[in-house]
Amino acid sequence: QVQLVESGGGLVQAGGSLRLSCAASGIIFRNNAMAWYRQAPGKQREFVARVTSGGSTNYADSVKGRFTISRDNAKNTMYLQMNSLKPEDTAVYYCKAIVTMLKSYWGQGTQVTVSS
Repeated sequence: QVQLVESGGGLVQAGGSLRLSCAASGIIFRNNAMAWYRQAPGKQREFVARVTSGGSTNYADSVKGRFTISRDNAKNTMYLQMNSLKPEDTAVYYCKAIVTMLKSYWGQGTQVTVSS
């Protein structure tokens, strides 16, 4: 059974930092690309960042230079370091494991709230 468990969300003031974690089980973590998405109230879920099995990364323009995605294959865990947070970063952040183009798994999400 695949499980993706996000943690690290919370309330932070604008300009602050948070580090999200996504712990994976039930998949061969090192073989899979992983990604972070987010969904703000009343908006569609949107891409935030992605890291391939080989460690290559890409980011949404809105977070480039402020967020850093990483992975630790020994711990089956992915991270999202978020710096210089803005109120518009407020959303539920979701972890995604990309097994194939047609098969992926999602975590339950963790709330990030940035106050102005």
